[in-house]
Amino acid sequence: MSKETTLVIGASENPDRYSNMAIKSLVQHNKKVKAIGLRNGNVAGVQIIKEKEGFNDIHTVTLYMNDKNQEQYEDYILGLKPERIIFNPGAENSRLAAKAREQNIKTMNACTLVLLSTGQY
Repeated sequence: MSKETTLVIGASENPDRYSNMAIKSLVQHNKKVKAIGLRNGNVAGVQIIKEKEGFNDIHTVTLYMNDKNQEQYEDYILGLKPERIIFNPGAENSRLAAKAREQNIKTMNACTLVLLSTGQY
């Protein structure tokens, strides 16, 4: 199975949150999307769940939470074995990025919205 799905961690139903905008943009760009947040919900037809599910098709993890809040997700994210992790503005985490690179996971301090809008995603 090829890995094609993007997992948004820090997802929110609040339309003012960048994670919400990213989910909508990913869907508009015909990307497969899964989402994990603090509350269950739905954005653009994408279910937001609270549980750390064992997805096996995650290509990209895009983070929308600060490094302190990421701690509880580190082992989970690395265990998904994604191709890359995008640390959106405010989510930069040099410790997790170093651990990811040790496992040959590409890391980027970038904005998912900008990457999508400029065709660099």
